[in-house]
Amino acid sequence: MSILEKMMTALKGGANEAGEAIIDSQALRILDQEVREASEELKLSKQSLVSIIAHQKVAEEKAAKFAKDIAEYEGYAMKALDKGDEVLARDVAEKIATLETQADAEQHAAKGFAVNAERLKDAIKLAESNIKRLKQQVDTVKATESVQKAQKTVAARHSGSNSRLRTAMDSLERIKEKQAMTEATLNAATELAEETNDVSLQERLEKAGIAQGAARAEDILARLKNKK
Repeated sequence: MSILEKMMTALKGGANEAGEAIIDSQALRILDQEVREASEELKLSKQSLVSIIAHQKVAEEKAAKFAKDIAEYEGYAMKALDKGDEVLARDVAEKIATLETQADAEQHAAKGFAVNAERLKDAIKLAESNIKRLKQQVDTVKATESVQKAQKTVAARHSGSNSRLRTAMDSLERIKEKQAMTEATLNAATELAEETNDVSLQERLEKAGIAQGAARAEDILARLKNKK
């Protein structure tokens, strides 16, 4: 396989994955549309059934009318024969033959309409049952989808709250550390100030001759000699 063919295959694969992702994200919407289309087709089937039944009734009525006319003309033919008028009787017989042909055609059409109507009735019953079951399953799927969305929302919020809690705890620790550093700095400054005050006070006492200063090296050396 050439590089170009591989690239085309990869592009097709990516397009298929993208298409499947779109279908998955719109699955419920697509399912609702399919149910609506099936319901619309069922509605059209019922309209067709009404039309077929209407044609069946019209054909049956025509066949009945022809049968009535046939009976009427048979009576005319019998009267013509009774009078010995075979020519007239033959003309009437030809009329009867035409009526019988028309009656047979209408009866045949009525039977065909009846068969088609029964088949369509069975198909409509099956479609109604399937659509009813499908709608029930769709309702179940929607309910499950709603529950899962709620669960996802709760899980996301819980995860987010844990994350925010960890962030808050980290911030609290940083604040505590900063406060501890500030307190240590203040304590050090206080101690340094106290030491400075002590030194200043000692110098003032020494200048006033009230307190002795630090022993000089000569005094220390003399003291050591006396011990010896």
